[in-house]
Amino acid sequence: MEEQVQRYFADLESTDKETQYQAYKNILTLAEKEVDWAYEVWDQLVQDLTDRDHHKRSRAVQFLSYLAISDPEKRMLTDFPAIWGVTRDPKFVTARHSLQSIWRVGLAGDEQLGLVMSHFATRFNDCVEEKNYTLIRYDMIQGLRNLYDEVKKEDIKQKALDLITKEEDSKYQKKYASVWKNA
Repeated sequence: MEEQVQRYFADLESTDKETQYQAYKNILTLAEKEVDWAYEVWDQLVQDLTDRDHHKRSRAVQFLSYLAISDPEKRMLTDFPAIWGVTRDPKFVTARHSLQSIWRVGLAGDEQLGLVMSHFATRFNDCVEEKNYTLIRYDMIQGLRNLYDEVKKEDIKQKALDLITKEEDSKYQKKYASVWKNA
């Protein structure tokens, strides 16, 4: 791994919040494209999914979601349940940040896309008993839109539109549908 990338990961442990934030942003920027260092950090990130520090849990999901495109061994297929588990984190902000980034796993290939879509559909249907379920639903609809914008597969759009029709409250149905305007 390049020295600069190692420094970014080390800076995540800095006591200076701005240094941490810059390192976080730099890692995400690098991971938007395929990288050759994914497996050098992968196992640690998987461990961090259950760390006591909610910041580490959140970052681990986000980094792994971005690194899915750099995963030719398809470790994501095995590790996805642990990553998905953080979308139900006791700390809602951690759960939400996880949910907002996990759509990127679907960019890694058809199997990964299938995982994301099936988990989104199941959660959309089952989350009405959860606190803040309308935000959870919104984040998943937005995630499907992000996926669609990247890969242009009509079944993603159709799945999102089908889910939106399941919302019984017209106010929220309109809100979710607004994500798909101009699609």
